Amino acid sequence: MPMPLTKSDRIKGGMWGLLVGDALGVPYEFAPPVRIPPIAKIEMEPPVDFLRAHTGIKPGTWSDDGAQALCLAASLLEKGRVDPLDLMNRFARWFRDGYMAVDRDVFDVGLQTRQAIGRFLSGKPLEECPQGGEWSNGNGSLMRVLPLALWHQGSDAELASDAILQSGSTHGHIRSGLCCALYCLWTRAIMTESVKPWLDAIERFEALYAVGTPERDEYEANIHPRDPAPAKGSGYVVDTLLSAVWAMEAGSYETVVKAAISLGQDTDTTACVAGGVAGVRDGMDAIPKRWMKLLRGREKAEDWIVALIAHNNARRQ
Repeated sequence: MPMPLTKSDRIKGGMWGLLVGDALGVPYEFAPPVRIPPIAKIEMEPPVDFLRAHTGIKPGTWSDDGAQALCLAASLLEKGRVDPLDLMNRFARWFRDGYMAVDRDVFDVGLQTRQAIGRFLSGKPLEECPQGGEWSNGNGSLMRVLPLALWHQGSDAELASDAILQSGSTHGHIRSGLCCALYCLWTRAIMTESVKPWLDAIERFEALYAVGTPERDEYEANIHPRDPAPAKGSGYVVDTLLSAVWAMEAGSYETVVKAAISLGQDTDTTACVAGGVAGVRDGMDAIPKRWMKLLRGREKAEDWIVALIAHNNARRQ
């Protein structure tokens, strides 16, 4: 009988699971589902007859998803809170200098994030950097939020509020923030070994936002977590969140991230978001060693993951 997973196991599994899922999905990005190879052939190095994305990028390289998640982890650990200005400064360093990027190569930047960082670098006040329109609901703030759930020691209300706050640095619409909050509550439910973590997350969320509040109205009108639409690999934040929920039913960590990639389109982000929670659920040892061996840039992440674990252990003492 396997040993129960510790919180340290789950933190390591979540962070490495996020980075591996991102890197695994990179070469398949933009391909429609019909072009994605069979599940058994989805690997860091795609089949030779597959027309891959980002042809100049070596297999095993994470993208903007992983780099921004590490920016968030570093900011939380050094500031001790969600600090939007510090976070945006780190995103600007990533965009301009390759901070947290493998080989300092920034090869993939989401539109809303690029625009928000551009405004910040041009001197706009922080609150004017993100767009707040309904069409500004890409998955860029969701893909990076996992470290917040792994770092956070506060109440559900504080966790949800901080998830929305970090989202707002680049994605100003409340829908993106609420998806981040749901994902963090889902991660927390997995960390605390809930039997039905997604349902638990929904119930925690609904307990925070009463019927008739703007947050609950947005949630009921546009997220539909109890009755999700068919999974799809688009870059829309709601699709990415609910597709990760769908992928988690596939089984092991490996089958979860491969299922996420099978949806096509934004494969790196769907696999990153699903891979993070699958890693939390299954632990570090569930991530295939062949993928860990090929993962590039591990030295950029190792110290921050160790620090996340130390932070968690210190707060428990």
